[in-house]
Amino acid sequence: MSNFHPKKTIVWIQGITCNGDSHSFFNYSSMKSFANNFEIIYHPLLLTDYNLEEILTSRDKYDYLIIEGSFTKVRDYVDRCGYSFEELVENLSKRVDYIICAGTCASFGGIFRERDKINITGGLFSGDKEGGYWSKNKKVINIPGCPIHPRWLVDTLLILKDEKKLLLDEFLRPKEVFSYFVHHGCLRNEYFEWKIDTKNFGEKEGCLFYEQGCRGPMTHANCNKILWNEVSSKTRAGSPCLGCTEPDFPRTSVYETKTRMSLPAVPYGISKRAYYTVTGVAKSFRVDRLEQKLIEEKR
Repeated sequence: MSNFHPKKTIVWIQGITCNGDSHSFFNYSSMKSFANNFEIIYHPLLLTDYNLEEILTSRDKYDYLIIEGSFTKVRDYVDRCGYSFEELVENLSKRVDYIICAGTCASFGGIFRERDKINITGGLFSGDKEGGYWSKNKKVINIPGCPIHPRWLVDTLLILKDEKKLLLDEFLRPKEVFSYFVHHGCLRNEYFEWKIDTKNFGEKEGCLFYEQGCRGPMTHANCNKILWNEVSSKTRAGSPCLGCTEPDFPRTSVYETKTRMSLPAVPYGISKRAYYTVTGVAKSFRVDRLEQKLIEEKR
């Protein structure tokens, strides 16, 4: 195998996964531009010039290792060319400049973390606790999501390719994406401010936080700024955010906002006293305009 590649090279491997992050990535709208800058040397769902066994037995160096799916140290669950997933990761991680964990399963363990006997960990975190495969000095980048938005991955790769500074938060997520909240850009924010909730999924009117369990105010991601397929998002379609980019995903009681003495959970970064004071004042008003259907046929 030759070490010369005019483009930045990517090796993409999978642990325990549903393939959702791959399929989301394949829907990237500017794939031709991506292909002009990067070459995927190996991906388990694509026909590439090299097979995994050739890559594992070579000494070639690559630019990026992308890992999709939960990490497991149990060989019975993941066996690739006679390598356990731990051996596979150890082999490749030493020969790349950056390790990118694509999706919540790879970043934090995800839904498979609930199965204790599979021994699941994330790239550096198991949930919100440090643990996993690498020490802090490794070049690990977490891009959580269930699945990831393709732009989160590609924009991060472009920053690395152009050798720009990539700022990461406490969970090693790119701040360019995860310094925002899903709440930012949500078309339902006025309903949130006046504490008017929707009673059903799929409706254009009403906030989804108070009664439908929306995690938008405390979930780090820019879903409502760049949209999915450049068209929509969960909250725009009338479905609550499930908080899939956070280390505690998945949680119990999905579609439910937990309350204490009938008061809902406090959004991120707001004192309880201030929030409950504002909430009480807002609920005392009635905004007739927001109580009506946005689109309604008048007879």
